[in-house]
Amino acid sequence: METKIIRVTDKGQISIPVDIRKSIGIDAGDDLIAVRSGDTLCLKKIKKEDFSDLLKHSESVAEKLWNNKEDEIWDTV
Repeated sequence: METKIIRVTDKGQISIPVDIRKSIGIDAGDDLIAVRSGDTLCLKKIKKEDFSDLLKHSESVAEKLWNNKEDEIWDTV
């Protein structure tokens, strides 16, 4: 395990050290997921395909919610 101290800017931003980015393969534009447990924060590199099943199901659920006749009453309020 590698340990580095990283300072948070006044805007809440951090910089991941170059050697860690290179060893994990993090490039500009990559997505990371932040997981918090108590006062512990974990960052993990993700790929959109890691969530393809979740996205597929969430899109179908959202479509059912948005395209439901009962909710059209709110369009007239």
